[in-house]
Amino acid sequence: MKEGVSMKNTIIHTKQKKLNFIIIISLLSLALLAVSPAYCSDLNNSSSSQTEPVLKLVPSNTGEPGFFKFVLSNESSGPFQRIEQYVDLGYILGGFGAALLILLMYRRMASKEQEMMERPPQAPYSHNVWKKLGLGKLYQDEYEATRIRLFTAIPVVCIVVAELLIFLGRVELGIGMHVVILIAFSLSNLVIKDLKVYRIYEALMLLPILRLVNLSMPVFFSTTLYAFVFVYGPLLVPLAIIVMHQRQSLDKIGLTSNNLLAYVTLSIPLGFLFGLAEYLVIKPGYLIPDLSTENLLKLTIIMVFFVGLTEELIFRSFLQTRLEEAFDIRVALVITAFLFGSMHSGYGTFYEILYTSFVGLVIGFMFYKTRSLPFVAVMHGFINIFLFGFLPYYLSGWKGF
Repeated sequence: MKEGVSMKNTIIHTKQKKLNFIIIISLLSLALLAVSPAYCSDLNNSSSSQTEPVLKLVPSNTGEPGFFKFVLSNESSGPFQRIEQYVDLGYILGGFGAALLILLMYRRMASKEQEMMERPPQAPYSHNVWKKLGLGKLYQDEYEATRIRLFTAIPVVCIVVAELLIFLGRVELGIGMHVVILIAFSLSNLVIKDLKVYRIYEALMLLPILRLVNLSMPVFFSTTLYAFVFVYGPLLVPLAIIVMHQRQSLDKIGLTSNNLLAYVTLSIPLGFLFGLAEYLVIKPGYLIPDLSTENLLKLTIIMVFFVGLTEELIFRSFLQTRLEEAFDIRVALVITAFLFGSMHSGYGTFYEILYTSFVGLVIGFMFYKTRSLPFVAVMHGFINIFLFGFLPYYLSGWKGF
């Protein structure tokens, strides 16, 4: 009997090692995709002089963090001028690879979460240890709360530092740090025995993946609106699977149709107000060539069902609800809002980080009160619809705007 159990444990351990290896290789591949646009740009700029147009990497005009696009330029060309279609295909495959990566990581972590639910681990340290350290007066509950705060603060600070590096233009270092964070998350079950902390890690791991996919998705279209599809589309599939495997009720993560019509109606004026304030901060260009019905419909679908839904699933349905399990609502709102603002570091202005942190705090409070994912997703979508659609057309020519 013992030999059978031992053999079973050996097989499970071998499978886990193989899965960890696949996760690490996938992360490194995704990091290479994220770094390669700037590298290709350097190669093009350093190549021999010719008069024919060349492919050149330039920042997109969306203002969204991490977006680049390739354009034809009459500057000096090199051997990379005809690689557009191959690079395009590579990034598309990279997006689907990122979706697979999330599935692998979540499968790895969900299995451990189920194991901890079935067999809760004992406290990792005895009181005698803490007495020797001079902390014997701490009650066990206080110690547990302190440990949860510490294990939550470490990855939060690391994610913010990685975003700060990207904000300061050190993209390669920021990408490298995000990769290290993801590897640490995927292997965290080796050291993390607290179920609340582990669930927070499951949610936090989606932020570095979102950034890596964001940075590794230049898309070759005349308008960069479709870049949002390539960034957020691959994430929707694994997010839907995560929702189906949630241990929480669907109502708690906001999947409800209660008061849907009223919330959608309310989201339009709120979206306009928040979008107007954000436009005054960053003054982005428009993402559609005109305000025709067809273009507005495309913008609405992409901003609501791709951008708004994906980001609100990550920040509100997953991250905020799991932080609420470990902390009080005020701490959960502040951490979520702070991370939400930090993930907008690519706009290149500190005021945008502050403003989006404030908006994240408001949206988080609305989600806490209504527990309606459709409400916050639609409102988030309409903020971007006004920000990248209506407002640039109507306000860009006004003095003072």
